[in-house]
Amino acid sequence: MKRLSLLTIVAGLCWSLLSIGSALADDASPAPLNETPAQRDARLAWFREARFGMFIHWGLYSQAAGYWDGKPTSGAGEWIMHDQAIPLSQYAKLVPEFDPEKFNAEDWVKTARQAGMKYIVITSKHHEGFAMWPTKSTDWCIASTPFKRDPLKELAVACKKEGIRLCFYHSIMDWHSPLYAPRKSWNDIATNAPDFEAYDAYMKGQLKELLTGYGPIGLLWFDGNWENTWTRERGQDLYNYLRGIQPNLIINNRVGTGSWADWFKNPAAAGGDYGTPEQSIPG
Repeated sequence: MKRLSLLTIVAGLCWSLLSIGSALADDASPAPLNETPAQRDARLAWFREARFGMFIHWGLYSQAAGYWDGKPTSGAGEWIMHDQAIPLSQYAKLVPEFDPEKFNAEDWVKTARQAGMKYIVITSKHHEGFAMWPTKSTDWCIASTPFKRDPLKELAVACKKEGIRLCFYHSIMDWHSPLYAPRKSWNDIATNAPDFEAYDAYMKGQLKELLTGYGPIGLLWFDGNWENTWTRERGQDLYNYLRGIQPNLIINNRVGTGSWADWFKNPAAAGGDYGTPEQSIPG
């Protein structure tokens, strides 16, 4: 690989603030599946106590390593497709180049454990829509790269061995899927009209794979929920669907709508189990 930029690690991004603990009151959010306040407290207990975790950004964008056409780009690496308005037909050239042969799940997990971390959140799919596991739903995934392996499965094995909880980041927004709406102007490969109902089913299918093929998952960290095609009703439906698969799952506020600040003002209206401050720390 040229410019091997395997991942960006931000340690402690996902720690659970003490203020989050106080915000998780009995009436914090709707209780699906007839969950009682005591059951809710039991489900959230490990996260309140963990407080320190590793957040790993890793995707097809890591191969670009902040460069396009041999030139450095400005902005966040995982937003390179958006920031440079790269046509998808051109962005796809990263797929045959992606071969992180030095990936070692045990090393990553041991690093987390030795630092005192209790859980790991890794990008299963960022906004570029590229699945970091061999999903059955699309060939826009790691199975199409020379790497072939399933890094999420290897991380699941390593986390179980080291006593670390495995968690997934998953983007609601998808710049690649021909089903997603609103479609981006640089999507030059889609030929059909967007169909958000079909996209919702596609996303649920991918998430079901993640919740049925990798053991118990600590939490799902959603993102990309700010476009008007995503609604509070869709968020609550997805929340209930996922908790139906893994009842002990914890889900962040970005499964719903609004900002993280909205969650702290009115958790019941915002949705999810906990708030996710970004570039700011609430009082």
